[in-house]
Amino acid sequence: MLEGRCLRRIREGGRDVRFIGNVVWVLLAGLWLAIGYVVAGIVNAVFIITIPFALQSFKLAGLVLWPFGKVVVERQDADAALGCLGNAIWFVTGGVWLALGHLVAGVVLCLTIIGIPFGIASFRMAGLALAPFGKQVVRRTRVPAGTRVVFGAPEPLGG
Repeated sequence: MLEGRCLRRIREGGRDVRFIGNVVWVLLAGLWLAIGYVVAGIVNAVFIITIPFALQSFKLAGLVLWPFGKVVVERQDADAALGCLGNAIWFVTGGVWLALGHLVAGVVLCLTIIGIPFGIASFRMAGLALAPFGKQVVRRTRVPAGTRVVFGAPEPLGG
């Protein structure tokens, strides 16, 4: 009984830790990285043919701005050939520059002990920045059964 209450309190406290982690992330790197994704989205929206890339960029801006508590899973209904083609075009239209931004942010964050977990999360997001098509952002609590998690920011306290 007491163990159940303690575990429940730790899980409820995990929300608070996630919130604090997201606030620290926004202050250290999230805001600047999200601005980069929004700029890439605006540039991609200029040309009609790259509007799907602009939409993907705006979705990733939301993930980069507030990553804790969210995961990226492979889409079950995604066409592999279209996803591969989309990722190849995305790489040229902004993916490589966004990934470089994540790598630079990760190196800078890893210079301090407090920033190391955030730097690791930034390195993991760099891979997602290179190939986002065929993936979907969902809340950690709503991961569909049988799907493979591609990216998830570290979850504090098992919450």
